Amino acid sequence: VPMGVLTCMKYLMFIFNVLVFAGGTCLAGMGVWVAVDPAGFQDIVATRAVLSAGAWLLLAVGIALSLLGFLGCCGALRRSRPLLLL
Repeated sequence: VPMGVLTCMKYLMFIFNVLVFAGGTCLAGMGVWVAVDPAGFQDIVATRAVLSAGAWLLLAVGIALSLLGFLGCCGALRRSRPLLLL
């Protein structure tokens, strides 16, 4: 396989993992906002327990995606197979 193809794939994987990291960070931020904001979502969340659980689920999924994206970025830059498989 030519070296240029491997370099292109490395940076494409890095960009994809940056997008996963950014999406996870946004989800975590939305989860924190829904769970904590007393004026905005708290009135809706207080009346429905499912929305409160959804806020914490959103936070957990966001943190997991952020961690996965970060490890993927590190794995892509270092060409570390275990990090990419994780």
